[in-house]
Amino acid sequence: MAGPAWAWSRADPQPPWTAIWSRWLGVEQLLASLIQPSWFLLARDLLHPSLEEEKKKHKKKRLVQSPNSYFMDVKCPGCYKITTVFSHAQTVVLCVGCSTVLCQPTGGKARLTEGCSFRRKQH
Repeated sequence: MAGPAWAWSRADPQPPWTAIWSRWLGVEQLLASLIQPSWFLLARDLLHPSLEEEKKKHKKKRLVQSPNSYFMDVKCPGCYKITTVFSHAQTVVLCVGCSTVLCQPTGGKARLTEGCSFRRKQH
């Protein structure tokens, strides 16, 4: 009487589980080859980010914290007087000479009136 089809007999050169085990070792070697240090190279340099990348980040999450706001000199298109304005002004800024509206507040940065030229102030 013959045994079940899966039974191993001494006449077979290798027991059936060795084939399964060798396939498992093949998978292990494949996984080990995928997990090489060369595969863990980062796509970008964390110590030297680009300027565009840094500007997109939140002001406190940059490599070196820096504010998004600044002061600027705004030149009135009517009388050509220069007024210093904060970039995130929360009130309407008027020209000292002719009372023309130079910028209007928005939710974030102030919107300059058309025709006004500005120059960002240095620290």
